[in-house]
Amino acid sequence: MVKVWKIEEVSQNKIVSENNIQQVISLTDAEKQATLEKWNAWEAKAPDRKLAEIREMRNRRLADTDYMAISDYTMPDYIKTWRQTLRDLPANHTNEDAYDLLLARDSDSKLTHSVWTQPTS
Repeated sequence: MVKVWKIEEVSQNKIVSENNIQQVISLTDAEKQATLEKWNAWEAKAPDRKLAEIREMRNRRLADTDYMAISDYTMPDYIKTWRQTLRDLPANHTNEDAYDLLLARDSDSKLTHSVWTQPTS
């Protein structure tokens, strides 16, 4: 789910440096609003960024098994099925919750969704 920032969450202050002197000054209402709009625009694009990451990982796995598609190699059915599942990811996972499941990682930062593991049989 996309986070929507509220004006109360925007920092009230900013640090400015001039002549090697730092000072904290209050943001104006216009600066707070501009910050809020920037943050919300970034958050609104989160699903697009996640989908781009999924497509990149999918494309890498497909490229890693492209050699199996050459004419003098018989691709096993389980690899054909897995490759088709990878190609179908964007169509079969269409919301941010599904993207989060695909991008979930364990404590070792390894992807946990089974679709990313190339089958062995």
